[in-house]
Amino acid sequence: MESFNQLLLSLDGFLGSAPWFPWVLLGVGFFFTIYLGFPQIRYFGHAIKVVQGKYDKPGDPGDASHFQALATALSGTVGTGNIGGVGLAIFLGGPAALFWMWMTAFLGMTTKFVEVTLSHKYRIKAADGYFAGGPMFYMERRLNMKWLAVLFAIATVICSFGTGSLPQVNNIAQAMHDSFGISKGLTGGVLAILLGMVIIGGIKRIAKVTSTIVPTMAFIYVVGALGVILYNYENIIPSFGAVFRDAFSGSAAVGGFLGASFAYAFNRGVNRGLFSNEAGQGSAPIAHAAARADEPVSEGMVSLLEPFIDTIIICTLTGLVILSSGVWTEKHENLFEGADTYVVEGRFDENNAEDVKQLFNYLSGQPSTVKTYNGSVVVDDGLVQNARDFTLIHARSIAEDLDFRVGDDSFTGVLTVVDGKFANEDVDIWGKSLVHSVALTNKAFQRGFFGEYGGLIVTIGILLFAFSTAIAWSYYGDRSMIYLFGPKAVMPYRIVYVVAFFWAAIEDTTIIWNLSAVAIVIMTLPNLFGITVLAKEMKDTVKEYWKDPSHKKLADPEVLARK
Repeated sequence: MESFNQLLLSLDGFLGSAPWFPWVLLGVGFFFTIYLGFPQIRYFGHAIKVVQGKYDKPGDPGDASHFQALATALSGTVGTGNIGGVGLAIFLGGPAALFWMWMTAFLGMTTKFVEVTLSHKYRIKAADGYFAGGPMFYMERRLNMKWLAVLFAIATVICSFGTGSLPQVNNIAQAMHDSFGISKGLTGGVLAILLGMVIIGGIKRIAKVTSTIVPTMAFIYVVGALGVILYNYENIIPSFGAVFRDAFSGSAAVGGFLGASFAYAFNRGVNRGLFSNEAGQGSAPIAHAAARADEPVSEGMVSLLEPFIDTIIICTLTGLVILSSGVWTEKHENLFEGADTYVVEGRFDENNAEDVKQLFNYLSGQPSTVKTYNGSVVVDDGLVQNARDFTLIHARSIAEDLDFRVGDDSFTGVLTVVDGKFANEDVDIWGKSLVHSVALTNKAFQRGFFGEYGGLIVTIGILLFAFSTAIAWSYYGDRSMIYLFGPKAVMPYRIVYVVAFFWAAIEDTTIIWNLSAVAIVIMTLPNLFGITVLAKEMKDTVKEYWKDPSHKKLADPEVLARK
């Protein structure tokens, strides 16, 4: 299993984490932005009117309203990426990472407009009586590439577990345990039952639930975020200044010895942006295929609002909370994760520029004088006795105030370190270090008007965001199962989805996450290829849409007569 996990990491290194992938993703968005004449700006106001139902006509085919389709798609994108993903991006890439998340969202608004329009155009009414759509349908029906469509559908099913379900409930269970002491099994059991009750009801129940959850969770999160940002109002302008300064200077000063380069900020920002808003991935078109509309472009208009809401609004609020609070450069007491922990030979000082440079190179896989530690760590009553022999690095920072424990008791004994990793997995290591992901956002939310209660807002946000993401991705998965195997495969898929949801609450989902990291690229690249091939058709479809005068003027007598 470990070798398979390493294989997945290697594949991801050639795919999603490779330097070329962000350029391809942004390149397609940039091409369509120019080719279609900045639709994310020109059509923004019109898109809002479409969502409000001002252009609806009685008898439009579909299973959900424009708003419900938007809410379902947003529930799939607004998730832990908006909370922990931003924290991870800033941790890895500094303030500049937020700038590249904005760029991904701005260009992604056009990409999503295109992918949803083309997918909606080639949707079908499935054998179960509901509409089904997505990139796999235009790949087969328009491009005549059945094999590509099958590959995309399989990758979507994998991602439904890997990004949509398993890590989501794992994060929820961990947050509920940390905040309220609720056992992970209880959290997983209750949520699995609720999930089953929602998704077994199909798209109409899913749309009804998500259209309620999304506005609720957005309101709670925005209020909590503003409570921090306004409390630290004097840091708002400097925070924006750091974002733009670091983005254009090509460097960033981050706590510890991260010293993020342009490549770090760019790569992490773009990848986190994709993970957050999914523009180009091809997932949102599956939700929008259910919308009641006789014009594919109208649903494309609705979808361009998603990256704006998801990334430019919600992710920006999270980023400002983290930057304005200042917690991202501070060390906090926390339980060290094995994957984030490294032990190196000798003593290093973060105030020494050469030490910082060598440690950064070591963690970045570049030539470095730093050597991995192999040897013993002598501990007495939780405290290290041979501290001069090594330096413990956690979360890309030199750890301080180390405390070794077994449960609630201090540990005494000798620990073995092999290739920089502790061999004694039953001993917990506590100490002060930088934190990232959800933990960083949680700390930041406690630096506002709500004090320590701000952390509860993050917990509630994770609960609602992650649960709604699991709901939306179950729909993406079951539409893909219909494409692959027909309606008979939907119910078995839903049952497995719910069971796996419970399992993931109490088990490590790292291998599933890594598998999904590869599957995301297998979804994204064929979709980007397909919509690029159909660029002229997209442009012609948009021109045809605007030939209808009712789309240009809401007060048109013909429109009013239909109301």
